[in-house]
Amino acid sequence: MESIRTAERELPVRLVLSFAASVSVPMRLHYAAHDPYAVRATFSPLGRQGTVEWVFSREVLAEGMTAHAGHGDIRVWPGVGAARDVLYIALSSPAGSALIEASLQDVRLFLDESQSVVPLGGESRQFDLDTEVAHLLAGG
Repeated sequence: MESIRTAERELPVRLVLSFAASVSVPMRLHYAAHDPYAVRATFSPLGRQGTVEWVFSREVLAEGMTAHAGHGDIRVWPGVGAARDVLYIALSSPAGSALIEASLQDVRLFLDESQSVVPLGGESRQFDLDTEVAHLLAGG
């Protein structure tokens, strides 16, 4: 039996422009066993060709489901009050910043799928440390 090696889900999210305005954009979340600590979030910017990809820790995404997580360029936290079904993802770089509003349930489903690929806490078992060190020392 072949194991599942990736998890992927496209989510409709809101790009928050101001307190009163937001626009719908697609966000594709991707997780792969060969890169077990990372989640890739890909966006199609409004009015532009191509995509923008952010890479961040699956652990930060999972922790952000229940409390503030992350720091610096990527922060994640759940909504409160009437927005309890929302997950906020704040992204910032020298080129600009964005606040993403996603369905908490959609992100939870993605995280559940990612755990069928590699359970949370099992990421280190995906590496052969000796091979990785030899690869780094060989200049690869």
